[in-house]
Amino acid sequence: MVKYLSKRLLMMIPLLLGITLISFIVIHLAPGEPTDIQTELNPEASTELKERLRAQYNLDKPLMVQYGIWLGRIARLDFGNSFSQDRRPVAAKIAERLPITILINILSIVLILLVAVPIGILSAIRRNSLFDRSTTIFVFLGFATPSFWLALLLMDFLGVRLGIFPVAGLKSLGYDYLGWGGKFLDIAHHLVLPVFVSAFGGLAGFSRYMRSNMLEVIRQDYVLTARAKGLPERLVIYKHALRNALLPVITILGLSVPGLIGGSVIFETIFAIPGMGKLFYDGVMMRDYPLIMGVLVIGAILTLVGNLIADLSYALTDPRIRKA
Repeated sequence: MVKYLSKRLLMMIPLLLGITLISFIVIHLAPGEPTDIQTELNPEASTELKERLRAQYNLDKPLMVQYGIWLGRIARLDFGNSFSQDRRPVAAKIAERLPITILINILSIVLILLVAVPIGILSAIRRNSLFDRSTTIFVFLGFATPSFWLALLLMDFLGVRLGIFPVAGLKSLGYDYLGWGGKFLDIAHHLVLPVFVSAFGGLAGFSRYMRSNMLEVIRQDYVLTARAKGLPERLVIYKHALRNALLPVITILGLSVPGLIGGSVIFETIFAIPGMGKLFYDGVMMRDYPLIMGVLVIGAILTLVGNLIADLSYALTDPRIRKA
């Protein structure tokens, strides 16, 4: 297991370099530069001022030279300074926002597993029943519903009309005057809608994956043998069948990490949550290259780590892979 983990960590290095190179080129191919925002709205800005700004940001150098300068900073764990007016270090900005995004994504994954796995198991066991058909309708709704539309609908109905949940931010106005328990409940209250919106599409998909895997597993000979031995049905399902049915779900869960992180841009912007997705959106609007690249690098690292955790979980679940 240690040798396998070491190999995977080494393989992540060239993969991360490839991701950063492609991202860097694509970002700079987009029309416009950071200097345009600073000079176009200023009638007194001259061409000489614009060229000085381009030289200050190293934008006057060839693209690969810019990438080499940026890569040299990353090797020293320096993401550079933001091109925005505050000129703050990119690492400091990301450090402020990253915990919120990670928290929301972890809660979404936990919610998906806690709800989708039991639904998938029950749908497989009670195939073609009323419960199975009802969850099938839920799945179609989950696949067909855009996350931004669902977020706006919930904000209007549960937030504005009924006033049950807050519709923006992470904290109430009197947050600083609450005790630690009150602060915890206040943040949890604000996270209900964003976490649900983030997990809704995953709930639908994972429940179907779990159902199809469980239907395939319970037809296997070893399950029939376990039943023939007189083992209780609960033991047959949750000990013999479930463990093998979870293997493809674990793989898909690792592959879904990029979607969860990418989806943060949508619901964090809608709910005005000060997370990494909102930071990325603001950076794109301002053409803040160091900030955009910093967020992309962190997102790529989280994606690779998520896939690595999925592979390790796969090995822990299946002894055959662990021995191999």
